[in-house]
Amino acid sequence: MNKKELVGKVAEKTGIMKRDVEIVTDAILEEIKETLAADGKVQLMGFGSFEVRSRAARNGKNPRTGEAIRMPEVKLPAFKAGKLLKDAVR
Repeated sequence: MNKKELVGKVAEKTGIMKRDVEIVTDAILEEIKETLAADGKVQLMGFGSFEVRSRAARNGKNPRTGEAIRMPEVKLPAFKAGKLLKDAVR
């Protein structure tokens, strides 16, 4: 399901116009993005949580030349599913 399909389904279920659902969806996603960019955490009870995880710096190899390189620490967004979501999927 893509964003357009999600907006359509939510609009059907709630009776709200698609345009309004899209505005709210965009606002929610933007707020999650801004919170994660500030190293925050977003918890949606029963659904899951979004957080930032760090991957430590490590040594690697350039696959083309075989040369050893140092890869810096990076921060990545992560999602952990909540119990209710896990149970619904099972």
